[in-house]
Amino acid sequence: MFLPGFRELVKEAWVKILDELKVSGGLPVPELCRRLGGSYMGMKDHCDRLVKLGYVERWRLPRQEVGRPEIMYRLTPKADALFPQAGVSLSLELLEAARSLFGDTAPERLLMQYFGQLRERWWPKLSKTKSLVERATMLSALREKEGCFGRCKYDPNRGFRIEEYHHPLHPVFAAYPGAVHLELRMMEELLGTRIVRKEIPGGRGGPARVDYEVATLGVREGG
Repeated sequence: MFLPGFRELVKEAWVKILDELKVSGGLPVPELCRRLGGSYMGMKDHCDRLVKLGYVERWRLPRQEVGRPEIMYRLTPKADALFPQAGVSLSLELLEAARSLFGDTAPERLLMQYFGQLRERWWPKLSKTKSLVERATMLSALREKEGCFGRCKYDPNRGFRIEEYHHPLHPVFAAYPGAVHLELRMMEELLGTRIVRKEIPGGRGGPARVDYEVATLGVREGG
């Protein structure tokens, strides 16, 4: 099943092609036309556009009889992200199972290990940056690859900050508030400076978000 929500945001023909390739494992344009309707050139254009975006690839299937190899289209690994994966609900169930099996501190120990592994994975890239601003900007980009959605901002009054509008672990943080501090500590260790975390409620001023203010880049202590 294609990731819910995306069906309404992308071209209907693309969704149908991705669905059909997911089910079949790979098809030529004539067969896609037979299953989905439409012209050969129109279908080929859709497939080639998906190839350029990196969600589909072409390969040649040798014919058993005499003739040119048949051009086939199939999904790439990048397309996996378009289909639902085991997510936060599974994480919460596993953390609760760990609590039942190993005691009340088990979930926090697991989350500490998780953030420690992120730190070890990200540090080789962050260590090559030449400034704190560059490092913080790269950290924001790395977090986005993990499912966060944010923007780096700078203004004279509040300094440099990362504004995040979505975090995939928000339900985990709600169930295990201590994880917020574990993540913040990881970020401070990666940047080598204090970070002020502020939860900004939504309202007429804009959507709810979390601000990570980098203390050594213009943030007022206690502000």
